[in-house]
Amino acid sequence: MSVFKNVIVYRIEPAWSQTLAEAEEGLGKQRFVPCGPSQEKSAGWVEPRGEANGPLVESIDGQWLVEYMIESKQVPGSVVRRKLDERCAQIEATTGRKPGKKEKKELKEDITLELLPMAFTRSARVTVWIDKAENRLVINSGNASRADEVVTSLVKSLDGFAVALINTQIEPAAAMANWLLTQEPPAGFTIDRECELKASDDSKAVVRYAKHPLDIEEVQKHITDGKRPTRLALTWDDRVSFELTHGLLIRKITFLEGTGDGAAGGKKEDNFDADVAIATGELGQLVPALLDALGGEAAFSAAVPDEAAKPAAAAAAPTMTTPADAPEEEDAPF
Repeated sequence: MSVFKNVIVYRIEPAWSQTLAEAEEGLGKQRFVPCGPSQEKSAGWVEPRGEANGPLVESIDGQWLVEYMIESKQVPGSVVRRKLDERCAQIEATTGRKPGKKEKKELKEDITLELLPMAFTRSARVTVWIDKAENRLVINSGNASRADEVVTSLVKSLDGFAVALINTQIEPAAAMANWLLTQEPPAGFTIDRECELKASDDSKAVVRYAKHPLDIEEVQKHITDGKRPTRLALTWDDRVSFELTHGLLIRKITFLEGTGDGAAGGKKEDNFDADVAIATGELGQLVPALLDALGGEAAFSAAVPDEAAKPAAAAAAPTMTTPADAPEEEDAPF
């Protein structure tokens, strides 16, 4: 099991102090229920181990792991349009009039509801790591809107829970540009063979390097000409390779040989515990090292969960993450 692939990191409000039992109770109020026959989408919390009636919060070596489930049904647009055309033609033939925009909209909604029970169901699970000791929230998603949905649910479920995106003293793009220009990455890190450079002018020109040395004059010239790094492949301590983006998203995480990524053989539950322990242990060291390389964190300012969770989630949304940072995940049905 690969616990984390692409992650967005948040800082948890230090005053939040719920116990494991309190968190379990809070998440239980938003436990996942599958879509009903005419329901387009359903979301909620599920058991991280995948065992029915198991705990919603797993604590492994003091690290909490929870999992958010999103299920959706989607009727193909072409089918809806064909049915709508047929329905409109029938109305025109029997009444002699063409349906107006409002009536067409209502017909379309009715057709969608009729077809939903026959639609295929797609689902996605989002792993969430809560590091209470370090006041850190890590969401396993490269999709900003999906991460925002998870944060919203956490704020609703956990009393007093508030988070903010981590911002650094040095912008990631500026730091990456300096590392490429000087070929001097921060201590403990090495520059790998992939990056993306994007022009900041109206041309929006993009240059991508894949499996290519980056210690060449061509790369330096692109940067001096005004292009900014938006992605850069790095390796930390010969243990974890990843791609850093200008929005501070950590992508394409790979635990290298020697980190014990996964447990060979053994019971399923033992493998789960080992995978979580390894992933949280390695990322628990990588994240602070990366933040130090970016000049440390800027002042903390958490979203406060007033009344509804929407303001808190909006404030916590990863606004620095652009569409280039956060491509839709392969399993994303919405």
